[in-house]
Amino acid sequence: MCQNCLVKTIHHASHHFGWDNANKPVVKVTPGSTLNLECLDSSNGHIHAASTALDINSLPFDKINPVTGPIYVDGAMPGDALKITIDAFDPSGFGWTANIPGFGLLADQFKDPALTLWHYDKTTLAPCAFGRYGRVPLKPFAGTIGVALAEPGLHSIVPPRRTGGNLDIRDLSAGCTLWLPVEVEGALFSIGDTHAAQGDGEVCGTAIESAMNVTVTLDVVKNMPLPSPRFSTPGPVTNHLDSCGYDVFTGVGPDLMIAARDALSHCIDALCREHGMQAEEAYMLCSVCGDLRISEIVDMPNWVVSFYFPKVVFN
Repeated sequence: MCQNCLVKTIHHASHHFGWDNANKPVVKVTPGSTLNLECLDSSNGHIHAASTALDINSLPFDKINPVTGPIYVDGAMPGDALKITIDAFDPSGFGWTANIPGFGLLADQFKDPALTLWHYDKTTLAPCAFGRYGRVPLKPFAGTIGVALAEPGLHSIVPPRRTGGNLDIRDLSAGCTLWLPVEVEGALFSIGDTHAAQGDGEVCGTAIESAMNVTVTLDVVKNMPLPSPRFSTPGPVTNHLDSCGYDVFTGVGPDLMIAARDALSHCIDALCREHGMQAEEAYMLCSVCGDLRISEIVDMPNWVVSFYFPKVVFN
């Protein structure tokens, strides 16, 4: 964190719902500035502690994934990189995970809304109870973090882009450094869609969606052309899940997407059979703590995708 810079707080009321280089900056800062940004959850507060699965049907899809910003960084110009040091997260203690019809890796199989509510210790970040089944280790991060595109007009917040956005990379946690390609003067940085935990792949389409504050330090690296985001981690990235090993399920075939679906389906079947879960529960649990990995992509004609489920959840 910048030792000589005053930390400035950006209120969550200063948010927007799409990337547009015409958005007026909420603040202009000098390189090296440290900011504390208040981030709403991806439902924009629509899901709350008294919500039920019925509330999924009324999600306002034009108001999802609000991001706090944009922040204008002096001196940032096209061809530069915006360096974002992720200093800290201050979680809210409440989150949710949902199956949203039409969304997720197995959307054709899971067509009904489902909802899990989470209440966790925001100070200790102790593993959080998943019903009667187990406890999920937490690792806060921001799912959406990016800068404005050069192309004019409003661009959806939903897909990830070369300038960042809805990356949903679990490893962009506290202590990481992220570099994003600058395409417009000032970069116009925004952040949101904060999560308390997520598996690699976010397979059902949601993580533990949770409002929280994020502290970042913004800097400019001149003449650092990047084709897409790049980041660096301060150390190992799966310590919160590794302690008891994994149960791993594979999908094998000539299509990576089909193989990924197969590996996930095999894991869901096992969780239902061995732990008495409903399929929707297993699907959501996989999304918040299981990892999809490409294990092999060179032995034609078939590739291997593996789904790693951490056994620590049940220990």
